[in-house]
Amino acid sequence: MTFEFATSGRIVFGNGTREEVAPLAAGLGRKALVVTGSNPKRLADLIGQIEGAGVETVQYPVSGEPTVDVALKGVNMAVASHCDLVIGIGGGSVLDTAKAVAALATNRRDPFDYLEVIGRGQLLTEKPLPVIAVPTTAGTGSEVARNAVLASPEHRVKVSLRSPLMLPVVAVVDPELTYSMPPEVTASTGLDALTQVLEPFVSFKANPLTDGLCREGLKRAARSLERAFDDGGDTSAREDMAVVSLFGGLALTNAGLGAVHGFAGPIGGMFPAPHGIICARLLPHVMEANVRALSKREPDSPSLARYDEVGRILTGTNTATAADGVKRVHEICAHLGVPPLSTFGVREEEYPAIVEKAQKAGSMKANPIRLTNEELMDILYAEAAG
Repeated sequence: MTFEFATSGRIVFGNGTREEVAPLAAGLGRKALVVTGSNPKRLADLIGQIEGAGVETVQYPVSGEPTVDVALKGVNMAVASHCDLVIGIGGGSVLDTAKAVAALATNRRDPFDYLEVIGRGQLLTEKPLPVIAVPTTAGTGSEVARNAVLASPEHRVKVSLRSPLMLPVVAVVDPELTYSMPPEVTASTGLDALTQVLEPFVSFKANPLTDGLCREGLKRAARSLERAFDDGGDTSAREDMAVVSLFGGLALTNAGLGAVHGFAGPIGGMFPAPHGIICARLLPHVMEANVRALSKREPDSPSLARYDEVGRILTGTNTATAADGVKRVHEICAHLGVPPLSTFGVREEEYPAIVEKAQKAGSMKANPIRLTNEELMDILYAEAAG
């Protein structure tokens, strides 16, 4: 057995831990580019604390999912302002922007030299600026992941800038920062988190460390995702989902993902669909396709037994099977009101292009079995059929 485990240099978790961001920043730099969502005023107190600790700030608000150009704009701001630290406070898009800016601020070549799939995939050679990652949603786990997902509109795809050097120096996970998420954001981010503790668990790259994280994450998602959606003031459910998100980031960084995320990059780059909604709509159909393909071509694969275990965890029933797990995921999606992908313009005539791009996606490499183009097409047809 051979595996490695890499994560952020330090993880600080718990209610109120945002109070530690300012002293942490003071120990890492003198001037910080603070990447936030579109309304940085919501973070005025936290930014004030950072400045009160003697760290100058330059604010960079971003809206929507980051593109290569959005990252480059941040790089130009950081370099022109002589920033020596990047702090990301926001959802996955904000944290990915922060990590990309930190990496490209010191690796000043064309970003396409480093991007996967559509770029040259070359290695970063210079250490990025230090990053403090502070998530305000419970979904992506970006605070402990070594990649940043960037969209390239001209290529109609989202791809990763990836390097072990991109792991944040510190991840500060304060569940209280997620309390204000509206139900639709709770649903989208929470379903992403669920997918990210499920896919690494059945991945052929799974290892004992990630297995423990995934089992605990699945258990917490099963009991708390719907509760957090129904009642945003349910503090124990919010805390659970913050743990699920964190554990998903730890797991995917070290065991990979699978076909759900293999699809998510192309679809998210081609259509204005939220990442978590894409994952939720495809997850049960990918589960079915993987079980079917494994049963036919690799019946001895340990992933088959893991899908049955997923069924037992999600349903809380000792006799549950993979099929029961699929049914439970469908029930969760229905409870959370997940709309079909056709809502966002996904049409049958685009399926071949989606499949072609998905086969090249980095996430697809960790799927427990290589799915054929026909099997991937069938997943898209199954999603469209409901």
